[in-house]
Parts: sequence; C-alpha cells; structure tokens
Amino acid sequence: MAHIQVTLTPSESKRLIGMAVTKLPEVRKAFKNGTIIICVGTTNAYVAEELLGRNIERGRFVAGVIIPKGTYVLPAEKRLKEIIIRRGKIIDTKIDDVLQELTSSDVFIKGANAIDATGTAGVFMAGHKGGTIGRALGTIMSRGVNLIIPVGLEKFIPGPVKDVAPLAGMDKVTFSTGTPVGIMPVHGKVITELEAIQILSGAEAVVMGKGGVSGAEGAVTLLVRGTPKQLREVRRLVKSVKGESSLTIETD
Repeated sequence: MAHIQVTLTPSESKRLIGMAVTKLPEVRKAFKNGTIIICVGTTNAYVAEELLGRNIERGRFVAGVIIPKGTYVLPAEKRLKEIIIRRGKIIDTKIDDVLQELTSSDVFIKGANAIDATGTAGVFMAGHKGGTIGRALGTIMSRGVNLIIPVGLEKFIPGPVKDVAPLAGMDKVTFSTGTPVGIMPVHGKVITELEAIQILSGAEAVVMGKGGVSGAEGAVTLLVRGTPKQLREVRRLVKSVKGESSLTIETD
C-alpha cells in the first residue's frame, strides 16, 4: 500500500461527495425504478447536479445556511424547491404529497449542519414545527426509506450531537447572531469525503488536518492509502474537482 496527501476546500469536497452519492447502489436503483427526494442544501445542490447531469442555481437551492453574520434562512420566495425524481424524471409535486408513498426502495437525501465522531448527524431547525426533517423523519424511519446524509468534514464537531441537542432551541437562547435554531440528531448513511473516496476509488482516507486561509477556510487535508491503481484514481478525482468555485448566497 502507498500513501498520498490531498487537500480539499469545502466546495471541492461538496463536488466529490455529490459524485459519490450518485454511485450508491440504492440511489442508482431508486433513480431507475423508484423515487428520490433531494432536499435543499448546499451539498445537496452538488448531488442534484451530478444526478441530473446539469447545472442548477446552487445559490438558491438552500434554506438554512451559515453566513458571516450568523445563521440565516433564505426567504421562501428566493429559494428553489426540493427536487423530486420518479423513475429518472423530475416530477412537479410537494414533499408532503410524496412522503406517504415512499417505500424501503426509495431514497431521501438530506444534508446536515453537524457530524460527530459517532457518525450522528445534526440538522438545524429554524421552523417552529421542525422544518422538513421534523415532518419527514417519522415516515422515513418507520418505512425504512434510505436516508442519505451528504455532509463535509468541515461540519465535524468535537462532542456528541445528542449532548447539545437538549440544550439548544429557538426559544431557549436570549441572543443569537442570526436566526436562532434547534438541532436534531439524525441517523442515516453519512457520506463525507472519507466515504466518497472509498466509494469512488476503493482507497481509504483519514483526516490529518483541517482549516486554511486565502480561500481554504474549512478545508480538509487527508492522508489516502491504497493500491497504485486506486491512488491514481484518487489523483484523477481530486484533479477533476480542484478549483470548484465557492458557493455564494444572495441575502439581499
């Protein structure tokens, strides 16, 4: 086994994760014969582009995001709606109309705002009724729907999501830089850069550092181990995503 070292910015990671999600067997099967729901989100925008094979307005395919001033919710009139695909074609309907039809062969793709060392994701909730995840999770879990959670390692938190969740809440904080939110622990198939590299090349990656400057803020540096063939593929993949432009949200 040989080793290589690679650094990915958050946008480059999102592209790589998007590529990997489309290769998952359950996603490919649902795309052909079932239903896929892609919820709005920054990483999910890249998933949608890879799955559909075309560009979308990524800056509008968001709801809750974090911007320099703090947590922020893009107004509904400015954002794109969720993408719902049935047997390979986008259908014009609402999530609530499709949820009751989902089966264990279908896929629900939802991004996250946090990921901890146990693999538990955390989803911010700015709606008083819990937003999309609040109204969908019961149906997803009871029916065994494939829940895919694409999330970059920039969102890794040092403590368990389950410990912070009871402390947070829209009505608990007395001050917030931005919109106050709650956070829900969510369990599903988490796809970070580590899983993405394994899915796309067969190589194994570990985190060896995070952060950067001059546009590399939030970057992750990985040590990747594999056969020469696997590492050649990793180098090709990294080259293909290098230079991915940062996502900008129009907040005005």
